[in-house]
Amino acid sequence: MTQLDHQVHSIGPEVTGSRIFKFIAFLYGIAAYLVFFVTILYAIGFVMGVMVPKTIDTGTQTPPVEAVIVNLLLMSLFAIQHSVMARQQFKAWWTQFVPKPVERSTYVLLASLSLLLLFWQWRPLPAVIWNVENPDLAVMLVTLSFAGWVLVFTSTFIINHFELFGLHQVTNHLVGKEMTPPRFKTPLLYNFVRHPIYLGFIIAFWAAPTMTAGHLLFAVVTTLYIFVGIALEEHDLVALFGDEYRQYKQRVSMLIPWRRSL
Repeated sequence: MTQLDHQVHSIGPEVTGSRIFKFIAFLYGIAAYLVFFVTILYAIGFVMGVMVPKTIDTGTQTPPVEAVIVNLLLMSLFAIQHSVMARQQFKAWWTQFVPKPVERSTYVLLASLSLLLLFWQWRPLPAVIWNVENPDLAVMLVTLSFAGWVLVFTSTFIINHFELFGLHQVTNHLVGKEMTPPRFKTPLLYNFVRHPIYLGFIIAFWAAPTMTAGHLLFAVVTTLYIFVGIALEEHDLVALFGDEYRQYKQRVSMLIPWRRSL
């Protein structure tokens, strides 16, 4: 029994193993996933400026300094929650209070709520940094941004979308099936870049025919956070898989296909 398993059982196996808990945990996992799904769909509209009531360039305008401070605080809240809760040390502590089967769903739910708060309270900075007037080029950039979102979704399904967002865990718990130990694998896109999900986000955020100051702030800060997130994630992966992941890092580039260092 691992330390993490011991901490989960400190909650009480008679509780986590009961049929009622399994069913409630399953419903909770579904609810958390639905919140995530709505959030990511809204994120696409928010960044691309389509089909949502409030986008990255709309909303109540405030003085630029206030807007920058509020927006940085909102992005920092998401970054701290998203990074801290993903660390193994935090999980070991957290699962003393949150049963292991719903740990991932809780993480997904809180990340989604922090993003929804960001969308709601985001302050626009409408000053235009660049505007592509050529209609063909503008369409190409919009298409590229959409392709970035497609890359994000595709990459999650390649590695197990439903485990990544907690549904696999609560489903296995419902039917009494143990989660299999993590295995190191590099399917399809992961043979070309180590982080295709992050690459998709970068493409989606930067490919904009009209780039406002607010959109630029969002793109710069999220891109910087992606690099911090990669460093933290790869530290955990090396600790988990050792030389197998170190060799993968030497063989496959981080974000740019067919190049070693980026």
